[in-house]
Amino acid sequence: MENPDQEFYNLSPGGRLMPQEEMLEVAKQPGQLIVGVPREVSAQENRVALVPDGVALLTRSGHQVLIEAGAGVTAHFSDHEYSESGARLVYSPEEVFKADILLKVAPVTREEMSLLRPRQTLMSALQMSLQCEDYFKMLMTRKVTALAYETIRDRTKQLPIIRAMSEIAGSTCIFIAAEYLSDPNCGRGKMFGGITGINPSEVVVIGAGTVGEFASRSALGLGALVKIFDNSVYRLRRIQNNLGRRVFTSILHPKTLVESLKTADVLIGAVHSPEGRTPVIITEMMIRQMKEGSVAIDVSIDQGGCFETSKPTTHKSPVYKLHGVTHYAVPNIPSKVPHTASQALNNIIVPIILDMGSEGGIENLIKKEFGVRQGVYIYNGIITNQFISKRFNLPFQDISLLMAAFH
Repeated sequence: MENPDQEFYNLSPGGRLMPQEEMLEVAKQPGQLIVGVPREVSAQENRVALVPDGVALLTRSGHQVLIEAGAGVTAHFSDHEYSESGARLVYSPEEVFKADILLKVAPVTREEMSLLRPRQTLMSALQMSLQCEDYFKMLMTRKVTALAYETIRDRTKQLPIIRAMSEIAGSTCIFIAAEYLSDPNCGRGKMFGGITGINPSEVVVIGAGTVGEFASRSALGLGALVKIFDNSVYRLRRIQNNLGRRVFTSILHPKTLVESLKTADVLIGAVHSPEGRTPVIITEMMIRQMKEGSVAIDVSIDQGGCFETSKPTTHKSPVYKLHGVTHYAVPNIPSKVPHTASQALNNIIVPIILDMGSEGGIENLIKKEFGVRQGVYIYNGIITNQFISKRFNLPFQDISLLMAAFH
């Protein structure tokens, strides 16, 4: 009779029923990342994604940082500061695009896309309202994983980069208004705010979001009289609570709005649309009724603008006059203060990169962190953002299913 053990083995081809070692998942050890920061090629972009202090944190954690020479010049960070912080300076985009992780501020251009390699990670702004179907199709062919700053969330489910840039834009637009209001050619030769015995400047703010809040806060700090309009009573109540004082608030009632614009020195458009273009709130007829030499700043111009009379301008030629009103409509206001804006951006990006290193790569991090996963709109060349998929009629895959398939 055949050995019973041998009979049992014969019933299990290849020994499949024999006891096997348990295959436990082995955690990936923290590894070195190579981070690249190219020089921004957009004429409207003066910020840089990584500042020297951020480089020092990354290099002390064992990561390599490649900085294209001159990347921080427009934000007033010198090549010397970067090299002293541990970065390796490179002298061409081709060299910096060899990195595992690429950090940009402006969206990647079509020329830069040709330098991307499969399995790279790209982090940058997306500015979806400016993109087209071909842009995403071209990016998909590069088989990269791309994250948009606009959709990355923190652990409180907030949008930290949007919040930081909105705070900067809100505060900065008031200082811009003060500059042009005092200019005898563009404005009224009038000091923003006011002094004892003289009526204060009047500021009308359209929108009670983060930009509106910080614009109002700065204007109040300079002594102005502020009137805030929004179509949400909840947002008006919230901004009043956040400001810590009673200010004039109103829903967007046309009659009340027109009466306020007639006496306003400064108009701030701070309307944000979650998707697509912002609605036009201020008509040309309303602008006509404003005072000669008043200043209108359309912060919403990034999404098309909320003034009917707005047309995009540049940092080099930021204003134009229409119906006696000085219009400022430069997209990307934070780029006017690039040193501060770059530091704010750096403070959010660097912890994400450090977490990426400690988790053993981008795949492990987005598997673990819901907020970072929300920032992914392309995963290894496949669209994972439903809004992009619907808007441009591109195939969509759920990122959780994709990650399971790739691993």
